[in-house]
Amino acid sequence: MELDEFNRLDAADAASVVSVWAAIPAWVDAVVAGRPYASVDDLAEDAEALARAWSTDDLDAALAHHPRIGQRAAGEGAEAAASRTEQSAMSSATDAVTTAIADGNVAYEKRFGRVFLIRAAGRSPEEILADLERRLGNTPAVEASEATVQLAQIALLRLRSTVTVSEGARA
Repeated sequence: MELDEFNRLDAADAASVVSVWAAIPAWVDAVVAGRPYASVDDLAEDAEALARAWSTDDLDAALAHHPRIGQRAAGEGAEAAASRTEQSAMSSATDAVTTAIADGNVAYEKRFGRVFLIRAAGRSPEEILADLERRLGNTPAVEASEATVQLAQIALLRLRSTVTVSEGARA
């Protein structure tokens, strides 16, 4: 959708769009309230600045909507479609890497009490596995911080794949 269209949406429809980026109600409300945005960069900068305030509770609430890495997202909604696209590199994973990631997911959930979250877009299955193994050594506080950064990266990627420059703004 073009930025002009996003700026014109009623608040409920805009919130539905933003919730796909990250389902954190206060953040969604603040991003929607910041409209109209003059540019996609302004929207992304505002969203990123607001994401810096995310708490562990915000992270946990948002993760209720995220599939495990390596598992196909269920459903036909925009969030499931985004997850499938972001995790498309997992389709090239060897059986050994897929099994190691599945085992790592179990260990991660046991250690931290939430699903492992990583910006999968642009990463190979082997890179994802290496990061999962490394992050298993984090303290809970460090890991919550790192997972929150990953969530913000995912949200910004989704934002930029959803909202484009308006025709009238192109040179």
